[in-house]
Amino acid sequence: MSASRTKFYLDKQNAKWSGVCAGIADYSGIDVLWVRVGAVLITLMGGFPWTLIAYWLVAWMGTAKPFALYGSNEEAKFWQGVRSNPSASTRDIRSRFRDIDRRLADIEMYYTSHNRRLADEIDSLR
Repeated sequence: MSASRTKFYLDKQNAKWSGVCAGIADYSGIDVLWVRVGAVLITLMGGFPWTLIAYWLVAWMGTAKPFALYGSNEEAKFWQGVRSNPSASTRDIRSRFRDIDRRLADIEMYYTSHNRRLADEIDSLR
């Protein structure tokens, strides 16, 4: 079974304690330092027992991130964008496909046009 790229995983490779903050950072695309600072601030500002209980529960119920979940940094950024805003990712992909389709239509128009000089040049390249 292949690992889901939209699921939350504990990031044990970048963990300081159990990988919860590193997993949240990987899932959301936020720098892990800011996630850790936020967790400490929430704990110190009155959420002491509840923050630690929530942290322990997430560490207990979470699964470790597979070693080769992403092929590259670009792929990791893409999936973070999908998780944070799926509709924007869908719009971006549709926009890219429309651009490719437009470019292919332009190439097809030039290739199939009745421009004799261009057709002769294309034939000479074959």
